[in-house]
Amino acid sequence: MTETRNWRSTLALGIALAILAACGGSGSEPAEEADDERFRKYAAGMGAHHLCSGTFVVGRVTERSPETVLAEDIQAFVGFAWQDDFEWEVDMEAQSATVWAADVAPRTAKYHGDQGCTLLEDGADSVRFTPVPVPRDQPPADEQDWPLGDVGAEEPDQAGVDRAALDAALDAAMGTEQNTRALAVVRGGKIVGERYAPGFTRNTPQISWSEGKSVTATLIGVLMQKGHFGLDDPAPVAEWREEGDPRGVITMRHLLTMSSGLDMTNLGLAGPSSLIPENEHMRVYFDALNVFEHASGQPYGIPPGTEYRYRNSDPLTLGRIVRETVENNDKEYLTHPQRMLFDRIGSRDFVLEPDPWGNFILSGYEYGSAADWMRFGLLHLWDGVFEGDRILPEGWSEFVSSPSPGAKEDEYGGLWWLNLGGRYADIPRDAYWASGFMGQTTMVIPSRDVVIVRLGPSPGEFGPYLNATVSAILAAFDDSAD
Repeated sequence: MTETRNWRSTLALGIALAILAACGGSGSEPAEEADDERFRKYAAGMGAHHLCSGTFVVGRVTERSPETVLAEDIQAFVGFAWQDDFEWEVDMEAQSATVWAADVAPRTAKYHGDQGCTLLEDGADSVRFTPVPVPRDQPPADEQDWPLGDVGAEEPDQAGVDRAALDAALDAAMGTEQNTRALAVVRGGKIVGERYAPGFTRNTPQISWSEGKSVTATLIGVLMQKGHFGLDDPAPVAEWREEGDPRGVITMRHLLTMSSGLDMTNLGLAGPSSLIPENEHMRVYFDALNVFEHASGQPYGIPPGTEYRYRNSDPLTLGRIVRETVENNDKEYLTHPQRMLFDRIGSRDFVLEPDPWGNFILSGYEYGSAADWMRFGLLHLWDGVFEGDRILPEGWSEFVSSPSPGAKEDEYGGLWWLNLGGRYADIPRDAYWASGFMGQTTMVIPSRDVVIVRLGPSPGEFGPYLNATVSAILAAFDDSAD
C-alpha cells in the first residue's frame, strides 16, 4: 500500500507541475519550486477539510474515526493528492483537523456545529462570522407521516414492482467497487427499495459535492416564488450595475444555466490539475477564499447566453444574491435554507458549510443524507409543490430540465444535468439529475414517476455504473400494473 501511494503521489505532483510549467510561473521564485509549494499547500488544505468534516459532520451521526476518514475518504483517491510526508492531527476537544509537513505550514479546518467545518485562512485560529444554531422546525421524523416524516415511507409491495428483480438490482449495485454508501429508490411517492453500506443509514449526511449547485438553483427559485426577481431580470450584483461594466447584461437566467460568460478558469474537476493556482473554479475548496467575492469578481469573458460553460462563478454568484436578498430583508442568512426550503420538505440532515466569511460554498461543500435527497428529488418531481405548499414557481421543474444555451449535446439545464441528448442510452431521455463529484446523484425521472438517490465516493468509471444501475432498477417496474 505504501509503494502504491508513493507512486500515485509522485505521479500526481509530476502531472501538476507539468501543467503549471505550461501555464507559466509567477513571482520571482523558480516556477517549479513555487508551484510545488502551493500544490502541497492546497493538498494539505483539502486534507484538513475532509478530515474535519468526515470526523465531525458525518461522524456526529455515524461513528467514524479520523484514521478511517483518512484511509477511506482521502488517501484512497489520487485526486486529493495526499502526500506521504504529510502529518496530521484531529483535536477532538477543539473539534478541528490540521495537516502539515516540514515545508507546508499547518492548514486547519474547524467544526462549527450546524455550519459544519470551515478551512481557516493562513495563520487564523477562527472564522470571521458568528456561527449560529440551525433549528429544525419539525417534529421527529418517526412521529410524522411521509413525505414530511418517515411514518409510512416504505411501500415494498407496491403494485407494478417486481420485488425480486429490484432487490437483485440494488444488491448488484452495492456489490461493486464503486463505494456506494447509500442507494434509495422512490416510486409513486414512496420508498420501494434502499440499501446502505455498513455504518451508514438513511439519515447519514454525506458530502454531496456539486449536487449543491442544484440546491442553489432551488434557493433562487424560492426567492423568485416570493417575487424578489424574475428569470430575465439583470443579476442584482452591485458592481455589475455600475455604468460601463460589461457584466451588466448578465441575467438571472444566464447564471442559472451556466451561460454567464464570466471568465473563470476551470482546468478540470478532479486530479492534480484541480490543485494548481490558476484553477479559479477549484480554489474555492482549498484556498480559504471569500468565495462570493471571488466568484462575482471574475471578469467579463464572452457574451452571456451564447455558450454553456461549467464554472463555479455562476452558482456562487447566485449564492451571493441569495445572501444579500435575505439580509436586505432583515432575515438570518445562515438559517435561511433550513427555514425556507428544508423544513418545508421534511429534510433534517443537511449541513451547508461556509467559507471563513460565512458564505455557503454551495458548489460542493454541503452534506446531505439519502432522506434529504429523496425529498429534494420529490420536490422537483412534483414541480415545486410539497404537501400542498407551493415552494417553487409553477413550471420551475420544466425550466431546470430544459437545455442551457450552448449546451451542444443537451446535457445541462438550470444547474441540473440532463439526459435529453442521450448521454445514458438505457435511461429515459426526460431524466435529469443533481450531480456531484465522485458519483453523487439525485435523479428525477418524470416519465416513470421515480426518484433515485446514490451517495458515496466513486473511484471512477461511474457513468457505465450509473447507466446499468438505473436501467436495472427501472426494468423491475411494470407501469401498466399501476
